[in-house]
This record gives sequence, structure tokens and C-alpha cells, in this order.
Amino acid sequence: MILIILGILVLVLLYGLLTFEVMHRTAAAIFVAGIILVLNLVFHFMEYIDMLNGIDIDTILLLMNMMIIVGILGKTGLFEYVSLRLVMSFKDKPYRLLLILLILTGAVSAFIDNVTTVLLIAPVIIDVFEEIGVTPVPALLGIVFASNIGGTATLIGDPPNILIGSMADIGFMQFIYNLTPIVFVDLLVFAMLLPYLFRGWYREYCEKLGRIDDKVLYKKLKLIQEGLDEKLLRRTIVILAIVITLFFLEDVFKYPPAVPAMIGAGLLMVFVRKKLLIEDIMNFIDWTTLVFFMAMFIIIQGVQGMGLLDWIAMNIIGLTTTKTGLTLVITWVSAILSAFIDNIPFVMSMIPVIKSITTTLGINPLPLYWSLSLGGCLGGNGTMVGASANIVVVSLASKLGHDISFREFLKYGMTVMTITVAIATIYLLIRY
Repeated sequence: MILIILGILVLVLLYGLLTFEVMHRTAAAIFVAGIILVLNLVFHFMEYIDMLNGIDIDTILLLMNMMIIVGILGKTGLFEYVSLRLVMSFKDKPYRLLLILLILTGAVSAFIDNVTTVLLIAPVIIDVFEEIGVTPVPALLGIVFASNIGGTATLIGDPPNILIGSMADIGFMQFIYNLTPIVFVDLLVFAMLLPYLFRGWYREYCEKLGRIDDKVLYKKLKLIQEGLDEKLLRRTIVILAIVITLFFLEDVFKYPPAVPAMIGAGLLMVFVRKKLLIEDIMNFIDWTTLVFFMAMFIIIQGVQGMGLLDWIAMNIIGLTTTKTGLTLVITWVSAILSAFIDNIPFVMSMIPVIKSITTTLGINPLPLYWSLSLGGCLGGNGTMVGASANIVVVSLASKLGHDISFREFLKYGMTVMTITVAIATIYLLIRY
């Protein structure tokens, strides 16, 4: 029991450092990971190599190679062109502009890993709103929330769904049939919330509209068109299309998602070797974010080794044995814990527990898997560290001069999480 108490204290320390911004989030994660390693030396609850094996190399490689692809794509001038086109078309319709970006993000995230999706869309978001002269932070938060909601719709949209599908032997179409309808409703409700969530930003946006000169925009558009590297752009789009196609085929050929990203990044590096030095390409990688991820993986692996996640999972099931009670408990506990603890190890811990309890009670396990999926995926919107896409967007924004604090993310994220999970709960209780 002492290890479980220590695990709780470690997580309280981590999220205290992140919430009150005592230090940079990467420094906080490294510091707490160091504490985990010291505790392991004292109590030896797992082998050191097993601790390091907690680092999900596939996720790190996926992020790194997609950063390279997006960085090279940015060098073509495409982001500036798309951004200016959007500004010119919808500059006097802020709600419609944001809505288009969010619907696009949610739809793409259902079929492409949501980290990849936000890496592609976030630069466009930043360029669009910098051009208008308002902060892009609300729009960046919006695409993160839309990405996590949209990724819940399919087996390949979010890592927890991939785990549930493979470990519980649930097919691609079952996810679409059971989860896509409620994800569509949640996205619709989220879209309706936008004017209320970001009402201060809308006022600022409207105040800046009068300062936008259409003639200046047309001149900029002409300059951007002349500066487009069309040859590199065509090659990059073709390779990106190959990467996306390979993402779709993951379920068929059973390779990890990092493989398509590595193939795409490798091909692009061959094509740009005469235009960009390897040092320039490496600068596209946000190493601070990758180190943060690695430290967080060590922390979660250590906490899991202490038995905390298994203890939480077993206590959830101990609260109730009725189908309705289990649905409520699994959905909400998954959502709340996934906001603060990486949802991947939690989902991994819960799948065998659900198998065991449904076998004992003689009930259909599928509704509880849908509860786990909706709670785990939608719960990722709760905090900055609830999902990989959150961390990637926050880090990218910070790199470009737009800081998003843990508390600011929490303020909006918890609202979105609570409403979407509540709607999902009603859906689960009515349908199953």
C-alpha cells in the first residue's frame, strides 16, 4: 500500500508543478521522472530497463517524423497561402471561419491520428489569426478539442481505441456503428458552445476587423503565390498523400503508425537534400516536446509499476455490479483520470478488468468497452497533459510566441470535457 500512496503523491507533485507553472513543463516532467527513478532504486518495484521500456518509441518517432514533414511543407509557402485565402474569404465571419477549421479538424482526426492532424492544421491556424491581428489561442484550443472528439469516432482515430479494438477483438465498423453517431452529436454541441466559450475573443476579433485592408491582403497573396515552391509543393503533397494512405492501411497490414511517417520523412529528405541542410531539417523538430513526452512515459510507467493504476481499476469495479452503475462509473472515472493520467496505460489496465467482471456477471462487455472509449478519449480534453495532441499544440504555440498556460487550458478543457462526456453518458444509458 505504501507504493500506491507514493504513486499518488508523485502525481500530485507533477500536476501541482504543471498547474502553478513553478517551472517549464519539460523541466517539471524530467524532475518528477527523476523522483520515480530514485523511488525505484529504494523500493525496486520494477527493473530499470522496464522503466525505460515505458517510453513509447512509436509515438516519439511518429511525432518527430511528422514534424519534419510539416516543417518541409511549411517551407513551400502552402500554409501562408491557405491562411491568407481563408482570411480573405471569411475575415468578417469569425464564427464561420472557426467552425470550418474545427469541422475539418474533427473529420480528419476520425481517420488520421489526431497528433498528425493538429500538426498539419495548427500552423494554418496561427498564420490565419496572426494575419488578422488577434490571438490564435482560442482557435488552437478549439482544434485540440475537436481533434480529441473526432478521433473517438473510429478504431484508428485515437490510441485508446486501437488498444480496445486489438485487445478486445472489436472491428473497425463496430466502432463506426457504435461511436460515430454520438461523436457527431458531441461535435455539433461543441460547435454551438464556441460563441459562449470564446466570447471575449470574438469581441476582440470584431474590433480588429476595421484595420484589415483588402488591398494589402491582395498584394500579400500575389507575393505569396509568386514565392510558392511549386515543385517542392507537388512532391510534398504526393508524399503526404502516400503517408495518409498508409495510415488508412495500418489496420490491414498491422504496422505501427510511425512507419508511414518515417517513410514520408525519409522520402522528403531525399528530395530536399539540395535545398535544405540536414541541420535545417532537424530544426523543424520540437525536441523540448519530445523530451517532455519521454519523461511523462517514464512517470506513467513507474506509477503503473507501483500498482496505482491497477488499484484504481479494481476499486472502480468494486463500487457497483449493475450494468447501469458500471456504465456510469467506467465512463466518468475514465474521463476524469484520463484528464490527468495518460489514458493509454489506464485503458490497458481496464480492458482485462472489464473482461473479468463481464464474464463473472454474464453480461455483454461491448457497452462497457464503449464507455471506456468515450470516457478515455473525451477525457483527454480536460487538461493540457490529457492527450498527446494537447501537448503538441501547446508546445507549437509556445514556440511561435503564443503561450497557453495549464490553468487556461484547464478552464476551457474541463468545460468541454464535462459537457461532451455528459452527452455521451446519456447516449450510453439510452442505447445500451
